[in-house]
Amino acid sequence: MDQQNVEKINSILDAELEIREKIKEQVTEFDKKTRTLTGILNRIHSTRSEQMPALLESARPVLESCRETTAALADIIPADQFWKWKEMWQNSLRNAVFAALLVEYLHSGGLLTLPAVAETLGIKSEWQGRLALPAEDYLHGVISVVNELSRLAVNAVTLGDFEQPIKISLFVKDLFAGFSMLNLKNDTLRRRYDSLKYDIKKIEEVVYDVSLRKLAPSSKEPEKKDSE
Repeated sequence: MDQQNVEKINSILDAELEIREKIKEQVTEFDKKTRTLTGILNRIHSTRSEQMPALLESARPVLESCRETTAALADIIPADQFWKWKEMWQNSLRNAVFAALLVEYLHSGGLLTLPAVAETLGIKSEWQGRLALPAEDYLHGVISVVNELSRLAVNAVTLGDFEQPIKISLFVKDLFAGFSMLNLKNDTLRRRYDSLKYDIKKIEEVVYDVSLRKLAPSSKEPEKKDSE
């Protein structure tokens, strides 16, 4: 190997090391934000429904600050090198996706689409090739939300919210039906999808108990109207 070739390879290695170190800095910041979000959202299990909006409002500024990190990452990644570096921030991104999806569900009862989550996290379409939100990472976030909602179904009853498990059950069953129509090739994603059956069973047990005891308004017999 001649000297010129060695110098060229060294130059490439040095450039990649510099990129890696810059990415590490942003991933460390990303992790701090997602840990803060996880800490805030973990309080949903001990928060009554009337106090939930205030809790969600405390999470939104942290969620919005993730846009700064995604923008910083997009500035670092060279053109068309997304797949080369994406594993460095993959876990952080999935955690951020989970937080965005959970906040939206608790706010509106709905599911954010993949493009809507990307927008929430500030990931722009023009960054394609440098930074993007893959469908796989979005789906991992969705599954994590189901895992969390199966816990919430139990804890909501403890807090006296008997309607929440019923709402969660309808939402999760709809998600499961959607997943069943996907052609999942990724082994990890497939295994996590299969585990959703246990979450659904756990939620259904809570709903059954609530319905059996007629604790939720929707599970009670309608009141008879006075005859006119």
